[in-house]
Amino acid sequence: MVAKNLQDTTTLHNGIAMPWFGLGVFKAEEGAELVQAVKSAIKHGYRSIDTAAIYQNEKSVGQGIREAIVDTQISREDLFITSKVWNADLGYESTLAAYETSLNKLGLEYLDLYLIHWPVKGKYKEAWRALETLYKAGRVKAIGVSNFHIHHIEDLMESATIKPMVDQVEFHPQLSQQELVKYCKEHEIQFEAWSPLMQGKLLDNPVLQEIAGQHNKSIAQIILRWDLQHGIVTIPKSTKEHRIIENSDIFDFELSAENMARIDALNKNLRVGPDPDNFNF
Repeated sequence: MVAKNLQDTTTLHNGIAMPWFGLGVFKAEEGAELVQAVKSAIKHGYRSIDTAAIYQNEKSVGQGIREAIVDTQISREDLFITSKVWNADLGYESTLAAYETSLNKLGLEYLDLYLIHWPVKGKYKEAWRALETLYKAGRVKAIGVSNFHIHHIEDLMESATIKPMVDQVEFHPQLSQQELVKYCKEHEIQFEAWSPLMQGKLLDNPVLQEIAGQHNKSIAQIILRWDLQHGIVTIPKSTKEHRIIENSDIFDFELSAENMARIDALNKNLRVGPDPDNFNF
């Protein structure tokens, strides 16, 4: 089912509803601009906010969430808040401690989704055991991974008792990860895209320009619509109110099968971020 509006959700394999569309805050600095961006997103209908410990902006995200709840009269339960444990904290006790630190910075009582940020070899299994502990204790609504290839997930599942509910990875028209998308669908793991707009590197692509012209939409809107029609949760980043509104204005048109295929054909297996099999940080 393709999302019909900004509040539409997909159901994770544990029954939790996750919005198809959200606000990412990667590289958004702590401060008034980010607080306002989070408030603007929620005011304009966003219900999902995605942050991470390493972004060092959880305090501003949390402030924006709390102020938006007061301003809009929506409840915390209507929001879906994600954060991630960083590589330096992967380990059983250290992951549990990192979760508490994130909650304290956000000023929240629980998270809707907590992810292992990167598959650091030899460390992610103990971190996953901590996520399972948090989940079983009702401290977090859903748990998942980020930047995991198929072999990482399969390795994790050799010792895991709970299957990840989400895998959040780099995904855009030049990195369409078709095998991983297929694997996640077959195993009921929700695929989620980070950097869906390839950090602005696709804005002069002639195929996307042509399709955008057909629909009188921006290239960003075409790409984000392509995500949704592929059944992929997407979280474009912006701190500008007009862009936050524009990014979400993608529910009044549909891409044809032909145009979906043309965008699919842009894949070059090209990354803007590190390869999870070959990173050092």
